[in-house]
Amino acid sequence: MSDSHVQAPSLAKLLTHHSEKWRGFDRDVLPLPVAEMDYPIAEPIRAVLQEMVAQSDLGYLGSVPELAAGFAHFAAERWSWSVDTSQVKVASDVGVAVVEVLRVITQPGDKILINSPVYQNFYNWINETRLEKIDVPFTRSAIEGELNNPWQLDLDAVEEIYASGLRVHLLCSPHNPLGRVYSKDELVRIAQMAKRYNVLVVSDEIHAPLTFAEQQFFPFLAVSETAREVGITVTAASKGWNIAGLKCAIIVSQGDEMKAKLDQLPAAVHFRASILGAFASATAFAEGGTWLDTVMKELDHNRFLVRDLLREKLPMVRYHIPQNSYLAWLDLTALNLGENPSATLLEKGRVAFNAGHTYGAQSSQYVRLNFATSPEILNEAVLRIASTV
Repeated sequence: MSDSHVQAPSLAKLLTHHSEKWRGFDRDVLPLPVAEMDYPIAEPIRAVLQEMVAQSDLGYLGSVPELAAGFAHFAAERWSWSVDTSQVKVASDVGVAVVEVLRVITQPGDKILINSPVYQNFYNWINETRLEKIDVPFTRSAIEGELNNPWQLDLDAVEEIYASGLRVHLLCSPHNPLGRVYSKDELVRIAQMAKRYNVLVVSDEIHAPLTFAEQQFFPFLAVSETAREVGITVTAASKGWNIAGLKCAIIVSQGDEMKAKLDQLPAAVHFRASILGAFASATAFAEGGTWLDTVMKELDHNRFLVRDLLREKLPMVRYHIPQNSYLAWLDLTALNLGENPSATLLEKGRVAFNAGHTYGAQSSQYVRLNFATSPEILNEAVLRIASTV
């Protein structure tokens, strides 16, 4: 198998894996919750890891300019974003990075805005930093098309919250679990409002490399000079190249004021990252393009396969084609599976998904399905859902 031909292995092979996805459930459960891919890693990443292990090069992480350079290369090639590499810092993962950034730019009790349904760990990070959560939820419009994301964010309502004394807007861009990519106009307006009301925007862009071809991703810090004044980006190669277990992320600023704030981060934030993760991430950004393009073709096929399987076996399930990543957001309301459909599916269907209520209380009838796997496993997953109805 080469980076130009990447496929998920068999279920039997996957059951030998050591990650939480494959060890978190009984062996008869088909696990599709955790946001990791089932595909073999890219050859350049495999090579650098094998070389470092062979040379016993497993010490503490020191200077790693290759990481900032690799990210800048990828950002320029994919998004036409010229990154100032002197403003790229290292952390162990996106969650740690967000928490450490919030500790620098907020005080306990400050208000922080999210837009639910949103990645469940946003709630944990807010609790850890003792901030007051404010939520302006997405709403589902009546207009749904083949590639039209139906989820809308009321920016007028967001502005009202900004004006009320908000400190930080924690943005999930692209959005997990909605698979929604923000438009440039939306991001420009968010930046303008943030400057007007003295709000800081922390943009979690970990899923950005996984944007499908018909959609354009806009890095927050690249949309305007104003965005660079008010924004901080946290991201990683972990989702795009399936290396989350290697523990490395980056924190990016592109303005003097934001850089000065981030210079207050404890030195340990850098040193807690993994040397393997840092060099694997640098390699992913610099040399992982062929693998990423191949995997995106697999994911593109699978996002429509999920649609086709549901139409055939469960036409009452609502599903929109995601613009980004490998997460299907399924509305199971019509199946009448009880207060927590994910628990019913686990018990009766022996298939595991993320429970919708963990992303927002209004989403209790949703589940999140990870389709970064083989078509055979996706077919079996839908059959197991159907078996519970």
